Amino acid sequence: MKTALRKELEPVAASFTVKELVEPHFDPNWHFHPHYQLFLVEEGTGTRFIGDSITPFGEGDLVMIGPNLPHLWRSDKAYFCKQSGLMTRGIVVYFTQDFLGTDFFQKQEMTRLRQLMDYAKRGLEWRGTQPGSTRSRAETALKELVRQPAGFGRLLTLLTLLNDLSCAIDHRFITSLGYTNTVKPSETDRMQQVHDYVLSHFHDAICLDTVADLAGMTPSAFCRYFKARANKTFFDFVSEVRIGHACKLLIDGRLNVTQISFDSGFRTLSNFNRQFKEITGQTPSQYVRTYRAL
Repeated sequence: MKTALRKELEPVAASFTVKELVEPHFDPNWHFHPHYQLFLVEEGTGTRFIGDSITPFGEGDLVMIGPNLPHLWRSDKAYFCKQSGLMTRGIVVYFTQDFLGTDFFQKQEMTRLRQLMDYAKRGLEWRGTQPGSTRSRAETALKELVRQPAGFGRLLTLLTLLNDLSCAIDHRFITSLGYTNTVKPSETDRMQQVHDYVLSHFHDAICLDTVADLAGMTPSAFCRYFKARANKTFFDFVSEVRIGHACKLLIDGRLNVTQISFDSGFRTLSNFNRQFKEITGQTPSQYVRTYRAL
């Protein structure tokens, strides 16, 4: 059996948890938990799934998500090969809504932090790479958190970081407005199998009948089921996985657009260009220029 979709974290005596993750690959399971999570990718590449959002991730990816928002940082296939020698690294902070007491964030001085935590229920990301950017300052603070022993100093560092994030205006929301998690822990295996199948076969033609059979449903029932839980159709999900892969290849810069379109599972360049612009709002060349300007 797969690990339960609802992830239970180990209880700790401190008010919050901070860890540096060093593993061959990040947790490959689509899951959620009742904690806020602040996560920085220090090393590693792959595809990030948060709620109804699918995007590539790499070094410097900084995200804050709220309670019970399903998520997965799926490392690229090479990270699952023991002979690759690849490793992933990241810093993660977990805390609950009341980690400083039930009324702490209701105080007048906490208005901005309260708003940050409310925004995080949709997921937030910060992308700037320039020295002094919000993301850069947060990276410095998170590395300091890892080095500090548990105590008042570490708590003060976290609150200062959260205050900095709450005052910044360069955040981006991750999930769609109105997105809610309708996935139940009992549906773990079904949704995990669908994710795993698509991530393994998006390069090829994907047959709805095959995926529906994998989920133990008729094709029409599966389509209704998937849309209710992912806030998008199954084939929209497949397209976003393919475009996410294409974005990583464009950033890598070793293949031309035609090669990238076929490697990402598209059979015609025109269809690739159309779907790329529908999903990202940019042409492939515009996307590369925007990324390099960050």
